[in-house]
Amino acid sequence: MTAFDLRFRPPYDWRAMLSFLDARAVGGVEQVDGDSYRRTVRVSHRGREYRGWIDLSIVKRASALRVAASSSLESALAEVSERVKWLMDLSSNPIAVARALGRLAEPNPGLRVPGAFDGFEVGVRAILGQQVTVAAARTFAGRFAAAFGSPLGSPPSASLSVVFPSPEKVAKLKIDQIARLGVIASRARSIVALARAIVDGTIRLEPTADAASEMKKLRALPGIGEWTAQYIAMRALGWRDAFPHTDFGVMKALGETSPRRVLEAGEAWRPWRSYAVMHLWHSLHQ
Repeated sequence: MTAFDLRFRPPYDWRAMLSFLDARAVGGVEQVDGDSYRRTVRVSHRGREYRGWIDLSIVKRASALRVAASSSLESALAEVSERVKWLMDLSSNPIAVARALGRLAEPNPGLRVPGAFDGFEVGVRAILGQQVTVAAARTFAGRFAAAFGSPLGSPPSASLSVVFPSPEKVAKLKIDQIARLGVIASRARSIVALARAIVDGTIRLEPTADAASEMKKLRALPGIGEWTAQYIAMRALGWRDAFPHTDFGVMKALGETSPRRVLEAGEAWRPWRSYAVMHLWHSLHQ
């Protein structure tokens, strides 16, 4: 195992980040344990694939995140570091964001936008989460990982035993193989279409990609509408102005029933609407 620190600008509401990830943690892939977030990972570096696990925790009395990584990842730590930064939104300037959001951010300026270690994984989970509860989406994602993921050699615990399936593997699946997990056929079709688009290079789900272009291509896939495209942009593409205005939680937090009025309200929070979404979701649990 190896460990290193990644610095960030305070404040950082680590408990809120852990709560968000814990509620959505995929069995066998992710685990929140006390003050730590752990997960299995797959990274590519110089044409070679590496699998292993990471353990993330806040360094006490320092504005830094401690990253512990399995020895199997030692040759790809630069890639691991970048992906952790994306996942945990470590490049954010929270004071500037809070200032722009005004009263919405006053109760908790340290809220971050959870990103993605693996953009494809977030894309699949967004599709599985269409029109179902967070708990149901988590269940489907766990079944998906168990059925098609790769066993992790030397797992750190029984709770972390599988690496989420790669787009290359999912692209070869038949619709009925996914549907057997209880996933409706239209969503299974969307997942396979997304995997194929990533494998052939049509779509890139990374923060370095152009969000507007990738969202347009996402919407062109079967079964991917505005909510799914916005959610994927918010987490996998790192677009900080994503705004899933039809989201039930967003509408509830605003006391609105009209998506049009929600979209209009969101104009005041540009270009940081993703952070506004996090504040709105967070307000529902206070």
